[in-house]
Amino acid sequence: MSQIGIAGIDLSQAEAGLRAWLEAGFHGSMAYMARHGCKRARPAELVPGTASVICARLDYLPRGTADGWQAIEWRRLADPAQATVSIYARGRDYHKVQRARLQRLADRLAAEVGPFGHRVFCDSAPVLEVELATRAGLGWRGKHTLALAREAGSMVFLGEIYVDLALPASEPVEAHCGRCRACLDVCPTGAIVAPYRLDARRCISYLTIEHDGPIPPELRPLLGNRIYGCDDCQLVCPWNKYAQASTLPDFDVRAPFADATLLLLWAWDEAEFLRRTEGSAIRRIGWRRWRRNLAVALGNALRGTDDTRLRAALLSALQAAPHADDAMLAEHVDWALSQAGMRHA
Repeated sequence: MSQIGIAGIDLSQAEAGLRAWLEAGFHGSMAYMARHGCKRARPAELVPGTASVICARLDYLPRGTADGWQAIEWRRLADPAQATVSIYARGRDYHKVQRARLQRLADRLAAEVGPFGHRVFCDSAPVLEVELATRAGLGWRGKHTLALAREAGSMVFLGEIYVDLALPASEPVEAHCGRCRACLDVCPTGAIVAPYRLDARRCISYLTIEHDGPIPPELRPLLGNRIYGCDDCQLVCPWNKYAQASTLPDFDVRAPFADATLLLLWAWDEAEFLRRTEGSAIRRIGWRRWRRNLAVALGNALRGTDDTRLRAALLSALQAAPHADDAMLAEHVDWALSQAGMRHA
């Protein structure tokens, strides 16, 4: 782990904000968040007997990440032919990596103190991860709602071990966002509606990963070539100049996500998609959402390029798409084709 801290279990001060967020409908179609309600802020209700939470932070930038990696990502986003997958998803599924490492940590602790009750989490249950991480001194909550640390930025995974041991809590750290609002200003869809307040219904990560239905037409042009997640608020954050490369090979970029084009990924059939995404977080969205996201990006590429050869290739690929048996996919392909006549709109 890159850093470990201890948080207490009294998160009652976070309940009002959580309730207001849910009441505003900012969770979108993630109904499980409403079902869990304030259980997210009550660790002892989620795991009876919990007395403390061991929180961990794990750097995920791939090994060998070059200086100036943010500029490389901005160039990718500016190229209509390229496909952009969020950095965290270009390697092995972080759920598997983080959970396994947390379990090993719990085993080591048990070897020292004897058997104890515990449960490991990594983005896998109703857990207020950022709230716990900030209370454990792993960083502060940035205005984009992610955890930020002076020495690591926000390019990190969070994980927790709920334990029935009464452990001394770590000291929280001071926030250092100041007057900066770069993350709010850069968000392509305006999803960060206020500092520390995210409307998931407009967030590209939500739209391309969590959302199962049609992407709202008014938001499609704003997705650009982002086909899985969005890193813009992290790319622009000044603190991410201190983001650390992982030491783990698990997060090395898999082929072809280092330099994939939209046309290359569109040419995959479902079997190829499943083969290429085995052990990857990308597989969780399934073939249907994958094709939906690509169709939107292809439409944006059609609208955004003057390259006649590229336009011809994009049109040909979209016109050959066999989606007659899926109304949602057909509608997104039709929308993409309609963008051919809306140059640089």
